[in-house]
Amino acid sequence: MNWYLTVLKKYAVFDGRARRKEYWYFYLFNFIVCLILAFIGVAINPEGDKRLGISNIYTLGILIPSLAVGARRMHDVGKSGWFQLIPIYNIILFVTEGDKGDNQYGPDPITDV
Repeated sequence: MNWYLTVLKKYAVFDGRARRKEYWYFYLFNFIVCLILAFIGVAINPEGDKRLGISNIYTLGILIPSLAVGARRMHDVGKSGWFQLIPIYNIILFVTEGDKGDNQYGPDPITDV
């Protein structure tokens, strides 16, 4: 939960670097919240009207922090934040260990903790 809140505190910060731990814990917690909201949405409206569900509203609200943490994760491996938009290659970069020490995007986040 701490990593999720850390990402939300940096709501639209696209500068700097994010550790793998920060990125993946954010996405794990985000996935769990989306599942819970989807179940609640189905319980409230089992017919599935064409209305905007609460899980969709949450997803729109979390879009910018998701892109920001993705860009910071790309920076940790020494790539531009735009690399998160490249299918399959982005997953390889997301699981790759970050650069040791400082790089052009900032100090090593492991030593910043």
